[in-house]
Amino acid sequence: MGYKHYILICGGTACESNHGIELVEALKREVEAAGLVNTVQVVRTGCLGFCEKGPIVKILPEDTFYVEVKPQDAADIVNEHIIKGRTVTRLLYDTNQSKSRVGIEGIDFYQKQFRIVLRNCGVIDPDKIDEYIAREGYVALEKALFEMTPDQVLAELDKSGLRGRGGAGFPTGKKWAFAKVQKADQKYMVCNADEGDPGAYMDRSTLEGDPHSVLEAMTIAGYTIGASKGYVYIRAEYPLAITRLETAIAQARAYGLLGENILGSSFSFDIELRLGAGAFVCGEETALLASIEGRRGMPTPRPPFPAVKGLWGKPTVINNVETLANIPVILLKGGDWFAKIGTATSKGTKVFALTGKVKNSGLIEVPMGTTLREIIYDIGGGIRGGHSFKAAQTGGPSGGVIPEQFLDLPIDYESLAKIGSIMGSGGLIVMDETDCIVDVAKFYLDFTVDESCGKCAPCRIGGRTLCNLLTSITRGTGTLADIDRMREIADAMRSASLCGLGQTASNPVVSSLRYFLDEYQAHIVDKKCPSKKCKSLLSYRIDPLKCVGCTACARVCPVNAIRGERKQAHVIDTAACIKCGQCFTVCKFGAVSRD
Repeated sequence: MGYKHYILICGGTACESNHGIELVEALKREVEAAGLVNTVQVVRTGCLGFCEKGPIVKILPEDTFYVEVKPQDAADIVNEHIIKGRTVTRLLYDTNQSKSRVGIEGIDFYQKQFRIVLRNCGVIDPDKIDEYIAREGYVALEKALFEMTPDQVLAELDKSGLRGRGGAGFPTGKKWAFAKVQKADQKYMVCNADEGDPGAYMDRSTLEGDPHSVLEAMTIAGYTIGASKGYVYIRAEYPLAITRLETAIAQARAYGLLGENILGSSFSFDIELRLGAGAFVCGEETALLASIEGRRGMPTPRPPFPAVKGLWGKPTVINNVETLANIPVILLKGGDWFAKIGTATSKGTKVFALTGKVKNSGLIEVPMGTTLREIIYDIGGGIRGGHSFKAAQTGGPSGGVIPEQFLDLPIDYESLAKIGSIMGSGGLIVMDETDCIVDVAKFYLDFTVDESCGKCAPCRIGGRTLCNLLTSITRGTGTLADIDRMREIADAMRSASLCGLGQTASNPVVSSLRYFLDEYQAHIVDKKCPSKKCKSLLSYRIDPLKCVGCTACARVCPVNAIRGERKQAHVIDTAACIKCGQCFTVCKFGAVSRD
């Protein structure tokens, strides 16, 4: 260790938007003012994962973990911790409030995690290639180029059992092998970084924290399939990831790790960025390729598959960020090592963006086969606010809801498919009893209708019709016949839509009908929303025995629907009430109720 202390600051988008950049600058100023620039290094890293408690500051070699650090805390960290050797206890994370846990190893959030994809996130400065190299960066590329044939690389991938992390779970080695055997004067390697699921930010964070791992994997893929050109397709709304990729590409070229005759070998490969406009459908392979070619991002029928006829009609392999980030580790540690992690059919780990009603949201990586209960309660800290678990949504808008009865189900591709959900790219949203399942299904249909390219009728018309029916049910105007109609439409969309977006768009509806039919019936038959979420189905009233006539409700009512004299019971004119809920929120006496 060249310095006595390293101060690592989470440099992901979430922390940077929460005064993270100012925190870095404040720490640098304090270190400089204390005359410690030669003994203390301040490092802005990638995402440390614990987003709920960011910005995070980690200090080495003590491994002290500070949470929710503000720029004004910089002086205390330098003066107390660095100079005087005293822990700043008020910044520690401790679920028991005992302040006894100081290191990352004592924090529940990290206990059951196993980091392969995120191995360098939060550890290295992503803007410095030397730090990646110091962590065995580009050693796998060197090994592939000088010690392995392309067939040996494929054999190692086959042994590993790595499957695509973008959602479909197709074996990565097999996809590469299809492209390798194609005869063509030009082949391409594409990284799909168009991550657009609601609640998902796994790929973006990986690129922000460890861009070189993806570049190295793409170069290995290029060598294996015989491609000389690669593209990273990333949406333009990820400026931090784009900046770090641009820096990484320039550094790799300067080090001879990209470009002509890489590391003095006969293999040449280079990578360019292509910025997408932020269309969810461009996550589908053929739409993504059309967008790179400069055409409108719309899918085309398959076959031919991109591995046979892809970018500009040439064989093309497309892998997402998480899939690629596994590749260097597999080559270094071996396919057999990787295959020991996970389940019989789903090997390795999975990165999830754990969000929703959990206490500790953030970016996590766990072995395949970890149960939903372990993720939500052991890592996520349980349901916040004293509420109870209701369901979890995996796979984003293409996935489905998982009810409480499956909390102990090991998560892998097959087990999720059996219960009507999918792994997807890794968004995991937790819901409690205050969430309305019908409203959640409507939210996802709203999203997929907006994001549909409109090319095929099953997706365009079916999605809109489903959305209209869900809207009708949440407004109390639905009928029981609508349920059968939604099932028929969902079947048609699944079997006749052109691409994955349309084929899976109805999944939230199908799975919610499967496990929460009683909620649909309550909306339709009883005209009630059990979660009290659907505004149209609510009614407000004032209990005259509890009302003290403080007039607070009347003063906030935007339509003057509440009447009554001061110090006398008030009354709501239900015909005029717009059900905004302001009266319910401001009443301090529990006099306003909603049903």
